[in-house]
Amino acid sequence: MIDFGSLAGTGWAAGLNLWSATLVLGIAGRLGWADTPEAVQRTDVLIAAAVFYAAEFVVDKIPYVDNVWDVINTVIRPVGGALLGIAFASDGGESIIAGALAAGTMALTSHGAKATTRAAINMSPEPFSNIAASVTEDVASVGMVSLALAFPEAALVLAVILALVAVAITVTLWRFVRRLRNGWKKRAQGFAEST
Repeated sequence: MIDFGSLAGTGWAAGLNLWSATLVLGIAGRLGWADTPEAVQRTDVLIAAAVFYAAEFVVDKIPYVDNVWDVINTVIRPVGGALLGIAFASDGGESIIAGALAAGTMALTSHGAKATTRAAINMSPEPFSNIAASVTEDVASVGMVSLALAFPEAALVLAVILALVAVAITVTLWRFVRRLRNGWKKRAQGFAEST
């Protein structure tokens, strides 16, 4: 039987930071703190997750560079979330498809909110908001995975609520950024016509 709490929680966390989610799952399984998929406990997976987490930890705090990183991860995080879902859905058959869809969808929603929020944050010139957002995302990712392992039912409820909020944030910020960009274009055209 599929544990949708673990799937939803880890999928949501993977959308924020796939590498920290994978690392926490792997370490928790290795140390016997939780029953996690064997695939995330492998040494090569843990090393790769640690290296990519270290890279993301640095890149995620640099304005505009974090946007490029998010664009690259638009495919990686949801696919990684889906792969975590497959790893958790060990029953085979339809459960693997359900696991991949559940975790991948949750990862896509949290990634969408993260990427659009970061695009909005980068409109301010100071770097401190990027650092605060990055640290908050890391804590939220690790916290959600921990909650999913300890209290899957609570993680399911929280992940669904956060996914709905993420969709609302993504839509709202996307519209805001688009309006702002169109305003800049109109000002630039007006300036070009006046000179």
